[in-house]
Amino acid sequence: MKRTIKYYRLIWLKHDLPAGLSVFLVALPLCLGIALASGAPLYAGLLSGIIGGLVVSLISGSQLGVSGPAAGLTTLVAASIISLGDYKIFLLAVMVAGLFQLVLGLLKLGAIANYFPSLVIKGMLAAIGIILISKQIPLAMGYDQPDFWSSGFAQLFSADNFLGNFDNFNHHITRGAILITVISLIVLVALQQPFAKKIKVIPAPLLVVVIGIITNILFTNTASGFSLKQTQLVNIPSNVFASISFPDFSKLFSTTQICKDGIIIGLLATLETLLCIVMRLRISNLSTAASKRN
Repeated sequence: MKRTIKYYRLIWLKHDLPAGLSVFLVALPLCLGIALASGAPLYAGLLSGIIGGLVVSLISGSQLGVSGPAAGLTTLVAASIISLGDYKIFLLAVMVAGLFQLVLGLLKLGAIANYFPSLVIKGMLAAIGIILISKQIPLAMGYDQPDFWSSGFAQLFSADNFLGNFDNFNHHITRGAILITVISLIVLVALQQPFAKKIKVIPAPLLVVVIGIITNILFTNTASGFSLKQTQLVNIPSNVFASISFPDFSKLFSTTQICKDGIIIGLLATLETLLCIVMRLRISNLSTAASKRN
């Protein structure tokens, strides 16, 4: 019994703890970014990550499900907040979405994901990946304007005043961000090579996050022009939970748009989660079959 407990402690220290730290360091800015992109308060992203990490993981029996803010729903959430006109009313739609998902779970309707072709799953994941990559490219270059793809990058290929457009684009990028991006990519690629398997004790994403933080600290302490701007850092207000809002239950039956938005959000969130789980399960089965053949 003692040997079993000691074994699981070693497994926890070697795998679970580094993985948890990696997910935390990646999920924290992601939760804040999704909340910001959705037009929701910053604390909403933090609460979603906390609830998804603590509550859902305790009550859910899924080993492949990941809970928290979904980047694929940012457009839908932002449109719902605008159409309903009040964030407190939008919270009612979120409650409807949660109840809708609860009903689907009680009726054991998760099997509907098995009827979706694998091409649909791959297409959805590829679309989400393309969106995430496209959103990260301006950040990787330290571009400080909101119109990178629509005008900033597109103007570089304009025939009129090419040198002037290039010079203007050059003023809006941060060389420190580009340098951190290049270092991070080199580390990620290097740790995937065969010679790095023996030294890869720390997960690559966690190591990259730590290297990025240390690099920017060195830039800042040396008064270098490569240091990131304050707007390029994750800034969490000290009173982030002071203005927390609750649903306005008096407006529950004020409009049918609440139920419509709630059902749409619940349906899309459910399908996205189920399809991702099915894809992870298929990948896991393929990896198991490949290892048995070897």
